[in-house]
Amino acid sequence: MSQISASTVKQLRDTTSAGMMDCKKALEACGGDMDKAVAWLREKGLAKAAKKAGRATSEGVIGSYVHSNGKIAVLVEIKCETDFVARGDKFQEFAKNVAMQVAAANPLCVSPDQLPADVLEKEKAIFLAQTKAEGKPDNIAEKIVEGRIKKFYKEVCLLDQPFIKDDKLSIQDLLNNLVATLGENIQIGRFVRMQLGEDATDE
Repeated sequence: MSQISASTVKQLRDTTSAGMMDCKKALEACGGDMDKAVAWLREKGLAKAAKKAGRATSEGVIGSYVHSNGKIAVLVEIKCETDFVARGDKFQEFAKNVAMQVAAANPLCVSPDQLPADVLEKEKAIFLAQTKAEGKPDNIAEKIVEGRIKKFYKEVCLLDQPFIKDDKLSIQDLLNNLVATLGENIQIGRFVRMQLGEDATDE
């Protein structure tokens, strides 16, 4: 097997935010193929996240971001298992990135299961009406609606949104990578986004 260069490892690290050793292992396991190595790391991150998901998260930080114009501010709760991890640079950076994401992308909730039922039903009804207006048969219409709902999740659910600094990664991908790197259960708890002039009920 050909030697994996340090520059290739760095490129994968920059793409995925995974640890250097994990990046090297991924490239070695995938014969130096960058795309396969990215997929390998994401699968590993998912597996690690799933194993750690049940562990208590009693530590963490409140990340914050205020837009340069002073008209948008965000507070976001990021939870982990230990204060040691919470004080680390990678964790603090993640909290700041999530707060910036909320400021820029204005999600309605953290994950699809938190989406209010009435909002979801309203969107489904709109999408169904659209597909029928397009003349699609019922069995095809259902699949189209399902696809449009997934796209809707990417617009309004924080974990499903493309990361504003790298749209190849979702916030969930970013979270999984952090879990894989730091070795703890990490969760996004809640967030508050305030915009000058907005009604307080329009959270």
